[in-house]
Amino acid sequence: MALVSLRAVGRTYSTPAGDFPALRAVDLEIPAGILAAVVGKSGSGKTTLVHLIAGLDRATSGEVVVDDTSLGSLDESALARWRGRRIGVVFQFFQLLPTLTVLENVLLPMDLCGTFAGAAARSRGLALLDAVGIVDHAHKLPSGLSGGQQQRAAIARAMANDPPLLLADEPTGNLDTETADTVHTLLAGLVKQGKTVVIVTHEATIRSTVDRVITLRDGRVVDDSAPLVLE
Repeated sequence: MALVSLRAVGRTYSTPAGDFPALRAVDLEIPAGILAAVVGKSGSGKTTLVHLIAGLDRATSGEVVVDDTSLGSLDESALARWRGRRIGVVFQFFQLLPTLTVLENVLLPMDLCGTFAGAAARSRGLALLDAVGIVDHAHKLPSGLSGGQQQRAAIARAMANDPPLLLADEPTGNLDTETADTVHTLLAGLVKQGKTVVIVTHEATIRSTVDRVITLRDGRVVDDSAPLVLE
């Protein structure tokens, strides 16, 4: 059964130049427990697709169903609560709060959603930072970390409430090749733990390391298949 299902989904934005259809009648299903890459040129609709799945934006037409929940049926408050518990999001520019320590950034989603509190939250936060290899930096501000370390912290934060689905929008776009490979390995490791991970990327090399490649062009899915692995 699909964890993510889009049925004839469209998203049109109003601009000074007229309406712009970022997505057009997209039908897509992503099963649980896989690592999927969303690829395509700039402007193809990749980020819009991920934002709709995350409930950060709403479809103009069609239906988005994630984890058996039709997102269009939720008001903004209910959608925010649902997203906090069921979705983890990793952004290209980390978006860690600069005045909070790394550990406090990881604890924040738990506090906002009431999933873990007190000693249990702190223990979980440290365990997540240990899992991504930066527990020694738990009490530093984000500015004291390298870009790769900040992205590891962002992954730990995204996993704070143990969501079944992690969405990563260009998570390695600001990183050097070696650090990017490390981040990809971390994300692939989450799939081995039973999570579903969807990565938006421009990087062609990731195609050989994922279970599915979803290719967008001009707001449409033009290919959705297992990657071609050359012997």
